Amino acid sequence: MSQKPLRIGRTIAESTPAFDPLPRPPEGAPNVVVIVLDDLGFAQLGCFGGDVDTPAIDRLAAGGLRYRSFHVTALCSPTRAALLTGRNHHAVGMGFLTDLPTGFPGYNGRIPKSAATLPRLLRDTGYSTFAVGKWHLLPRWEQSAAGPFDRWPLGLGFERYYGFLAGDTNQWAPELVSDNGFVDPPASPEEGYHLTEDLADRAIRFVLDQQQATPGKPFFLYFATGAMHAPHQAPLAWIDRHRGRYDGGWEAFRDRAFARQQELGIVRAGAPLPGRPPWIAPWKDLSAEEQTLFARMMEVYAGFLAHTDAQIGRVVDFLEQRGLLDDTMVVLISDNGASAEGGPLGSDNEHRFAHDMLDDPSRLHARVHQLGGHRTYGHYAWGWAWAGNTPFRLWKRFAWLGGVRTPLVVHWPRGIAARGAVRGQFCHAIDVLPTVLDVVGLEAPAVVDGIVQQPIDGASLRATFDDEAAPDPRKTQYFEMLGSRSIWHDGWKATADHVGNQLTVERERVSGSHDFETDRWSLFKLDDDPAEANDLSEEQPVQLRRLVDLWWAEAGRNHVLPLEDGFLGRAVAMEPSPWGVRGRADLTAGGGPVSETLLPPMGGGFRLVAEIEVPEEGADGVVAALGDWHNGWACYVVDGAAAVCLNLFGDPVRVVAPEPLAPGPQRIEILYRRARAGGGPLALCVGGAPVAHGRVPSDLPFRWQIGGAGLLIGEDRGFPVCEDYRPPATFRGRIERVVLEALALLPPDQQAEIEALLRHE
Repeated sequence: MSQKPLRIGRTIAESTPAFDPLPRPPEGAPNVVVIVLDDLGFAQLGCFGGDVDTPAIDRLAAGGLRYRSFHVTALCSPTRAALLTGRNHHAVGMGFLTDLPTGFPGYNGRIPKSAATLPRLLRDTGYSTFAVGKWHLLPRWEQSAAGPFDRWPLGLGFERYYGFLAGDTNQWAPELVSDNGFVDPPASPEEGYHLTEDLADRAIRFVLDQQQATPGKPFFLYFATGAMHAPHQAPLAWIDRHRGRYDGGWEAFRDRAFARQQELGIVRAGAPLPGRPPWIAPWKDLSAEEQTLFARMMEVYAGFLAHTDAQIGRVVDFLEQRGLLDDTMVVLISDNGASAEGGPLGSDNEHRFAHDMLDDPSRLHARVHQLGGHRTYGHYAWGWAWAGNTPFRLWKRFAWLGGVRTPLVVHWPRGIAARGAVRGQFCHAIDVLPTVLDVVGLEAPAVVDGIVQQPIDGASLRATFDDEAAPDPRKTQYFEMLGSRSIWHDGWKATADHVGNQLTVERERVSGSHDFETDRWSLFKLDDDPAEANDLSEEQPVQLRRLVDLWWAEAGRNHVLPLEDGFLGRAVAMEPSPWGVRGRADLTAGGGPVSETLLPPMGGGFRLVAEIEVPEEGADGVVAALGDWHNGWACYVVDGAAAVCLNLFGDPVRVVAPEPLAPGPQRIEILYRRARAGGGPLALCVGGAPVAHGRVPSDLPFRWQIGGAGLLIGEDRGFPVCEDYRPPATFRGRIERVVLEALALLPPDQQAEIEALLRHE
């Protein structure tokens, strides 16, 4: 209905109103739910051949489509950027983890304004847009309460957000954000809190509130769990459901999965299955104690996945109960293949992986019954990653299919006639955005906010919904992650054998090149050999050369260069903090967590000074704390006495003053200096005099919490750093201020004073 033109007279009676049209989606546009699982292998869902209990996802697959040739980028931030922009990951600055931005266009860790995101495009056409869960799409310097917020979810097109910003977080005690601010979890670990349940609650609440206010208005929900990324943590009852299921080992799991994949049509019948590589221990050669440990690790993972599936089921059931499911296109993926970041033994503390440390077998055996619970931050042994990626080679971070091929499930009752069918078209995360736009009935805009948009690299999969013989959406796709490289073109795949230099254990055990000049490329015909089992490079040298040349052309077009296969080289080129190196932080109680990335560096040595007022009844509680009993440090008062604990990967160094603090003003100092051989002396001072000493046996972590914890003043939350207190442990007394300083940035005279105090140990 057309409206009359605006006319303004002397009175309303003499005037004609006119209204700016509100954006409205095309008629019949569906709701869209994109579910992103993390570190889930190709063979770990029931509907893709696994034997973990995943009835909710299996139900989506039975009512829709499974894609057996869906691909991602081999790492989390890059895949998420590709999915949300429809562009290749290097082309939008996300060639690696966003936490480590470098000064090169393909690796700056920032989605450019020339690549408007899917939520932004949908919001601009009248959709409500919600993001729940893991984000991991902004540089480390921007993951603080100070922002800037233009790359937080609300800055990239979402209207509401609830989740965590970093690459992982503790499932029992996460670092949560609501919209643009940090918040505490709604319950404690002791009260039974678990992150995935909370995320499902919030996803349901977002949609319910929106539909009750504007029924019929379509929504886009981006539901990105922290699962299945480490830490593998789940309620014990879910873990114990799988007790005994994996006692036969990883080879048995792989054989079962491969047989079922062929029955389901996920893998072509008669396809070859590559054998066990030498760096995976034969299950039969393991001791009984090792088998018990490794089987329990997989039980934990299975319980974690089954629990996650149940939360996805809650969201799907809610949509069905509200009459929304038939008009909702659900897209479910994993951001990369199964993770081997637990190494050959697995880990009870995944923080060690980031520091290239192997776990102590005796420690793991002693803690086997704690795996999955509050006291561990675990990851399974890499034999399970190999099995979980059946039938492929290698795992997350590699351009072999084990790193880049993952499940894709699409469910849309109103728009997809097929039920339970399998599609074989080659597709990629970049195809999600154009598929959604096609289904909604939108054209990608050429200009957004006055900025000309980059070409979209993906292509719509809609033609495959009802036509199993529809052509592949395009002919070429390159892959690169940490120097591991491959390219697919018209059914052929060339893969370089580059292993790289990220992890000592992989460099020493996994066969392949560690030098770009000596890399060897293999060639595979994936239609006949879906698992990269038969190398045809010797038989087809011309075809191989064509593909390698094509890879270099794609690398140039997408800003893949310069190549780097380790963390050290990347650190040399890493973007400095825009705020400079902070030598001193002057803090007080009453605020939220202060981001670890914006604190003075502690590794070479530090001084912490706390000026407090002790009441007549004595002080007690936390003065300052960062992290927890998996990795963290705290200054606190216990039984009236000043104390410090540096807990390195679960091994605490604790120093307590011999006498309680006297009432009145007090000054507590904690001093640490790194020794030349590593580790170093630790001193606790009261009133300017040393009262207790200790020694830190190894260097401090370069980052205390992978999940991006902050420093709290006057209280703690989640789990404690040590057993001396229980959060919140609110400080009894008054904190005037807490000052944290980097030792190397102090004036020489102050460094000399600290050195003298440390010599008293």
